[in-house]
Amino acid sequence: MNGTPSDAEDVRSLLSVTSVNPTPDTLTKLVKRLRALTLTLLPVEADIESISEPTSRIITPQVISAYKAAAGDFTEALPYCLLRARAEFIWDANHNPADYGENRGRAIACEVLARRIVHLAEPSRVKDIMAKRYQHRQIDGDESEMSSALEMAIDQHCTIFLSSSEAQEVVNALWTGDLIQKNNENHDIDYVVYADTREHSFWGHFDPSRLSVPRYQNIFRITVWLFFLVVYSRAVREPLERLNDAHRVLDGWELVLYVMALSFTVEDLHKLYILLRFVTWRAFSFWNAVAFVTDTLLISAFILRVISLIAEGEKESVMRLRSFQSNLFNRMKLVTIFDGYKYIGTMQICVARMLKESGIFFALLSVLAVGFAQGLYALDAADGSTEPPSTHYFSAPNPRFLKTKRLTLISRAPDYGKFAASPTGLMLYYLWNAVTAIILLNVLISLFSSAYSDVIEDAEAQYLAFFASKTVGMIRAPDSYVYPAPFNLIEAFLVAPLEFLPFIRLKEKTYAKLNRYVMGFIFILPLTLIAFVESTFDRRKHTWMENWFRGNDEGSEDLPENRDPVVDDPNCQGLEISKIPFEELIKVFPNTVQSTEATILKEIGTVKQQLQELSQKIDRLQQS
Repeated sequence: MNGTPSDAEDVRSLLSVTSVNPTPDTLTKLVKRLRALTLTLLPVEADIESISEPTSRIITPQVISAYKAAAGDFTEALPYCLLRARAEFIWDANHNPADYGENRGRAIACEVLARRIVHLAEPSRVKDIMAKRYQHRQIDGDESEMSSALEMAIDQHCTIFLSSSEAQEVVNALWTGDLIQKNNENHDIDYVVYADTREHSFWGHFDPSRLSVPRYQNIFRITVWLFFLVVYSRAVREPLERLNDAHRVLDGWELVLYVMALSFTVEDLHKLYILLRFVTWRAFSFWNAVAFVTDTLLISAFILRVISLIAEGEKESVMRLRSFQSNLFNRMKLVTIFDGYKYIGTMQICVARMLKESGIFFALLSVLAVGFAQGLYALDAADGSTEPPSTHYFSAPNPRFLKTKRLTLISRAPDYGKFAASPTGLMLYYLWNAVTAIILLNVLISLFSSAYSDVIEDAEAQYLAFFASKTVGMIRAPDSYVYPAPFNLIEAFLVAPLEFLPFIRLKEKTYAKLNRYVMGFIFILPLTLIAFVESTFDRRKHTWMENWFRGNDEGSEDLPENRDPVVDDPNCQGLEISKIPFEELIKVFPNTVQSTEATILKEIGTVKQQLQELSQKIDRLQQS
């Protein structure tokens, strides 16, 4: 059949497609075809807002129908392929600055098309379209890692796609555990409905695998960190009693503190390993780096504390002091613990974006600092001798200048008297402070302002994309048995060796049974609470309770009885609300689905058709 199908035919085609498993070569061919279509659709640069707006004159219903027709029998894989095409256009934009605007617009168009196509899918097929995993052929000829449309959108931070109601429906199902992962061979993962795998009873829900549900992981993690803060608050009191001989050894609070620190470090290292092996380095975020820094400080604090135990005299006190000073930054991770709440999550996004932008500032500051330090050192060495490091901060062997002067830069407290004896050095130092305190600091402020405004202007979409990344990141790794910290040490040192080490390696079924018994014993309290809540408060059977607590938004229900309500009030006999039918009322409404240009063209086409019919009637009258 020539041409593109009608909207109704195309929707039926999308809904009737069954799940298929195309090879990477097949999907690569589809990606290339979609790229060719997008290059034809946008041969020149287009405004980003005109592409992404709901009534876009570029992404019209006819364009969406053409893209769906271009996928043939592989419509279910179309969102995945469009997002893959988006990644390639972003790569082209970053490596070809001359065509950055054009390729950026094409990437946004692919993302918008993927969102619109998923929106047209039948609700029962949305989870399969979003969560089904595919592979494609990479540029070097290797096959890519298995990934779904949802995971690919998360890796690329596709805020337009991830902020859609369909994407959030799948994310919320993963968050609450209604949709769970099923581990297959070769570290592959499928997502299945949890209700289809268990009977709805207390013992059916008493399942150690429920600890892997992101919502329960988040609650458990918050509880553990609150306990960790209590332990830390008690442990930091130890330096106050450092003169007491009873506290020259590790006390109970310190032991708990460092055991928990070790468990957090093992957990973060395991996440890093999983990201690099099974996912992609693009999933490595700024807060993974923060976690690495805080873990390093905790381990350093433990090492210094051990050194203080074996040291004597003044060194013992110094090492003990340094140990507790290294613990001061562990509260930075609190931002990542409560990021499931919208306000804190949005704040975290702002902070991360600002700190990333500050990298430009500190890079420029470091280059300038080295340059000015070298210039002042040259002035000092011009007479054939230099001052010793103890009296001259610009001497090469003394690195204190860069550290001290960066702090005085921020505090606006430069020391000009240090260079009063040298007019040239004083002028150079004036220039240094002018460049750093006036120019670079204003650059830093503008970078912070730009980063903050970028996040706040699109805060809803940014947070929804962040929440999707957080949710999928908790379950993305093929881990069948999740031991939350600090109990992951039991798995690492007592259980996991029985899976890998020779001579004591257990069979797969025996190892699975051992994990169920161990987890059932350790986590009997949280598992009991989870099973009780899930088996008692089934949302499908107790929707009245949810509506009672949250309220039922009846205005969102577009039902026939809401359109033309009937008055059955005995006090209002003969009176009606629907004197004018609903269909008659909406005839005067403007068409908000189409853009202004599309509406005008449609009206012009209608007038043109009427004129053509009128002309034909006039010709027939003249002939008769």
